Amino acid sequence: MEAERGEVEQPLRMVGGDGEHSYALNSWHQSKAIINAKTILESAIEDMYKALLPLQSFTVVDLGCSSGPNTLLVVSQVLNIISELHTKFSDKAPLPEIQFFLNDLPRNDFNSVFQSLENFKKKTEEEKGDLLPPYYIAGVPGSFHGRLFPSSTVHFFHSSYSLTWLSQAPSLQGIPPNRGNIYISKTSPPEILKAYREQFQSDFSRFLESRYEELSGEGRMVLTLIGQNHVDDDLLIYTRELLSEALNSMAIEGIISKEKLDAFNLPLYAPLLEEMKSIILSESSFFHLEQCYRTRHHTRREDDCKRHACSG
Repeated sequence: MEAERGEVEQPLRMVGGDGEHSYALNSWHQSKAIINAKTILESAIEDMYKALLPLQSFTVVDLGCSSGPNTLLVVSQVLNIISELHTKFSDKAPLPEIQFFLNDLPRNDFNSVFQSLENFKKKTEEEKGDLLPPYYIAGVPGSFHGRLFPSSTVHFFHSSYSLTWLSQAPSLQGIPPNRGNIYISKTSPPEILKAYREQFQSDFSRFLESRYEELSGEGRMVLTLIGQNHVDDDLLIYTRELLSEALNSMAIEGIISKEKLDAFNLPLYAPLLEEMKSIILSESSFFHLEQCYRTRHHTRREDDCKRHACSG
């Protein structure tokens, strides 16, 4: 049924482990997004690195890290970038130490992440040798829709696709019900779209305010979200309509309750690029927006997917 505020943060998580239905074996699309955003990641980290010289240590946080190979893909990219920057700008100084914090909700499969660290360490040492920066990895369970770290202690935040998840399904009290749907649909009342937009605006604003408090001077962020070109272009609408059809069939057969299905709405939202930019610019006293662009790539089924990436 429709989630109340604060309830969504606990039960939602990706399927852990490495089984057939695990996130680890079904996250090719997310991996592609991380790889495609590498250029903007390199640019943001280089700006931070040069601004912080001479650099002895710094802290990197991946928000919504999940589990599986994508989690350490981001760590690997940052290690490679820092190694190259050290050679380029400060090769006579010791390599800086890097503290990585991997954040996700408490029920995330952190055990799988920690169990993979030994093999990851061995692989990175073989590949980089003496050019590998000293690094430390720790998990931080909690919701990124609020504060996670002490003030001015983080130098770099990264998040890929995680901000698509809202802190809760939007409140639909006093507006027409979203009957037969579990997300925004072509048959949803206009008030449903408005409610989702307002929830995203509230969540994203709270996210930015929290990160502002936690970022140190000269800190940077790179955020990648599933997005849309226009309202009818939302890929989430298509995929969730298919899921709605399956659930409605189950309701007709009496497998699930029709009342509960009509009351349930997924806590997801794919914003327009203009929505993201508007919210960031409204927080202009907090952040300077350096880059914000829309790109697209194909899934394995060759369906177009829109993606927004912002750096600031």
